[in-house]
Amino acid sequence: MPSFIFDDIVTDSRKITQGSLFIALKGENFNGEDFAIEAINKGAAGVVVSDTCSEDKLPKSGLVLKVKDTLAAYQAFAQAWRDKFKIPLVAVTGSNGKTTTKDLTAAALSALGSIQKTSGNFNNEIGVPLTLLGLNSNHRAAVVEIGMRGLGQIEALSKIVKPTIAIVTNVTETHIELLGSIENIAKAKSELVEAINSGGTVILNADDENVYNMRAKAKEGVKVLTFGFSDKADIQAFNINSDNGSTFFNVKYAGQTYNFEIPMLGRHNVLNSLAAIGAAISVGLNFEEINNGFATLATTKMRFEIIERDGLHIINDAYNASPTSMRVSLQTAAEIAPSRKIAVLGDMLELGDSSKQLHIEVGHEVVNNGFDILIVLGSLAKYIAQGAREIGLDEDKIFCTDTHESAAKLLNGLMTKGDTVLFKGSRGMKMEKIIELI
Repeated sequence: MPSFIFDDIVTDSRKITQGSLFIALKGENFNGEDFAIEAINKGAAGVVVSDTCSEDKLPKSGLVLKVKDTLAAYQAFAQAWRDKFKIPLVAVTGSNGKTTTKDLTAAALSALGSIQKTSGNFNNEIGVPLTLLGLNSNHRAAVVEIGMRGLGQIEALSKIVKPTIAIVTNVTETHIELLGSIENIAKAKSELVEAINSGGTVILNADDENVYNMRAKAKEGVKVLTFGFSDKADIQAFNINSDNGSTFFNVKYAGQTYNFEIPMLGRHNVLNSLAAIGAAISVGLNFEEINNGFATLATTKMRFEIIERDGLHIINDAYNASPTSMRVSLQTAAEIAPSRKIAVLGDMLELGDSSKQLHIEVGHEVVNNGFDILIVLGSLAKYIAQGAREIGLDEDKIFCTDTHESAAKLLNGLMTKGDTVLFKGSRGMKMEKIIELI
């Protein structure tokens, strides 16, 4: 059989380049095979389609490969390409903080040279191969974010990624609707620990008992490092202070103390940075190199992104939300707000039977952190309002809305110069749209 050389592998027909291979993926609402002919017309050298693809969708020129499952083929290409690189490969998973930890880890490793990392949070069965296929000879390490929506998914993705270092950030209620219990969520996350082979490193959150207990899942010959604020952590942070958009803290490791600074706010981000420090230690970087790397941090948008506009302090933390991340976001916003605080919160999704109570508890957090005004968007977020009402926020300070437009209209009438306004909700709520309207 003749060999073929392709310059790129593409799954989006809009991104076809000359000489590329187009893989026709299928989803609930799309079929890439509808674009196979277009891909060849745009310059693709070949297409990969399913063996059930109808003749009218097949191009008359270029290479046509028929396979049983185009997604499996895409993942196999990614795995084969990943095998060509003998570099440290860090995989990050957890209920919260994956994307920020990924960004911090890439920054911490930057003294090695060019670092490949997951773009945004492309952490699923399509996004993970995309990251691996982006590897090139200039990269000295890679950081791959791995998400999951069920048992076995992290195990399957780990076989493609073949990580040498694993980070598990935490285990919380996120996805409890899909997995049924915290125990099942912990079991799913521990699949990454079990994927690390002898000679590799596992980095675990000592402050989360479900994660700390994953030490027992590590294979023989795998180094285990723990991080956190507690004394049992191998990499321990203390003496934390924030000023002018940065957080300063001390780190104790192997009997020595080191000074660190990260260009972001919040104790939760200190915790994320400790995981990154663990990864950097495991590849041999020193603490000065790691600290210098943090100074180069490029964060993902809508992750506690602070925007100064017209005398307002806008916090865009709208990428996603869970009960834990809501609580942390409210606490951090309260710590840095110079005066009046407004919370604009949307539904938290995929929480199952506990959803109502968890939203009510977020309402309690709003009041306990001293927010002056609460605006909620969505059918579930009304329970946030109920929770705030229950423990004393005045009725005239609580507003329930059904659309981004109505929330923006309310805000425009309520905001005054100097206010701090926090926006947060699950990804499906698209809370950032309100910011665009104010």
